[in-house]
Amino acid sequence: MKTILLIISLGFLSTANAQLLTLDDAIKIALKNNLDIEIEKNNFEINKINNNIAVAGGMPNVSSTISSQQSVVDVNQKLNTGLNINRAGSLSNSTNASISASQLLYNGSRVVTTKKRLEALQKQSEFQLNAQIQNTMALVMVKYYDVVRQQFYLNTIQQSIELSRKQKEIIETKKSVGLATDAEYFQSQIDLNTRMQDFQSQQTIVSQVKVDLLNVLNLKLDTIIVIKDSILIAEDIQLNQVLSSSNTNPEISSLDQQIKINNYLFKEMEAMRKPSLNAGAGFNYGRTQNAAGQLLLNQYYGPYLGIGLTIPIYNGGAVKRQLQSADIRTKTTVLQKEVAILNYQTAATKTYQSYISGIEQIKTQGYTFDLSSQLVALVMQKFKLASATIIEVREAQKSYEDAAFRLVNLEYLTKIAEIELRRLSNQL
Repeated sequence: MKTILLIISLGFLSTANAQLLTLDDAIKIALKNNLDIEIEKNNFEINKINNNIAVAGGMPNVSSTISSQQSVVDVNQKLNTGLNINRAGSLSNSTNASISASQLLYNGSRVVTTKKRLEALQKQSEFQLNAQIQNTMALVMVKYYDVVRQQFYLNTIQQSIELSRKQKEIIETKKSVGLATDAEYFQSQIDLNTRMQDFQSQQTIVSQVKVDLLNVLNLKLDTIIVIKDSILIAEDIQLNQVLSSSNTNPEISSLDQQIKINNYLFKEMEAMRKPSLNAGAGFNYGRTQNAAGQLLLNQYYGPYLGIGLTIPIYNGGAVKRQLQSADIRTKTTVLQKEVAILNYQTAATKTYQSYISGIEQIKTQGYTFDLSSQLVALVMQKFKLASATIIEVREAQKSYEDAAFRLVNLEYLTKIAEIELRRLSNQL
């Protein structure tokens, strides 16, 4: 008994400075600290930045160049006037500068299609971010309620220890007046010691599942947390609502966007077969100065304006093959979506069956648990009056423990099914 009190008191000391953690707190921490969510956020930001008409190639391109070259040359020129120019090591300088702007006028609507593809990529990354958020929330809830379940186990063992202690006290009282044997006393002490060991083992399990939760929350694994909660099951989920929510499932929605992306890629490649029209304008400046020769200075400058037309004629069938590959990729994505919808419907149906079955079993098991609690109280009263044996007490106690374990396990599994149904239908 002293050992039990020591264990419990140490537990209170260790949680004196602990952080009380609710489910909402856990979810908020996970959404803030989860690294996978941060990765998806970064991907979304990249696609958001790239969703721009300039990236699609629809904005003018302005550039400037300047160069200067100093040369030492040997000049040897014979003019038709009969004059000969011959000089070694003469200096020559050439300077050129220009500023130019070009604008794509037409290329088979490729710019418009590329812009739509960039928009689809941004939307797809948003769905992928949402899917990661839903998955993270579901994982946090599963780990959180596992702690609740294991703590319920611990509490049940604690109550069982109290029953064993009362049983031992009754035997000690009977033994003092000669109504109990040493064998009964030894057996009661053995039962108490066994449950104390179970309590210590379950404490370790509780600590381990808390570490699992801390890992999901990306907190330091030595953080002390206290969870005071119970498992409550929502009974209002309908299968037809879950099945009809497949279009809101972020993973399926992401495949929808991928189909659009592939279609846009096909149109972009198809535009490569069409002519491309560009307009250009700019200003050129050039100056060449020679120390010797017929031409001592040549300088020019001025604006220019032009239009260029590019017509693709032959490229060895490369575009045709690219179009064929793009068409196959689109068909593949359509098949992947059909498979995803089928898997969604299968998973939703099986999970809903577990959910409904769990709700019904919880009602029956709850009644069984109440009966087992009453049975323990009755047998303990009979044992106190010497009308029940220590074996009957032990069997009633075991029935109580088993009923409690089955009840909380059913609640946990049913809660997991509820969480999964809400995750599938994007309702977490």
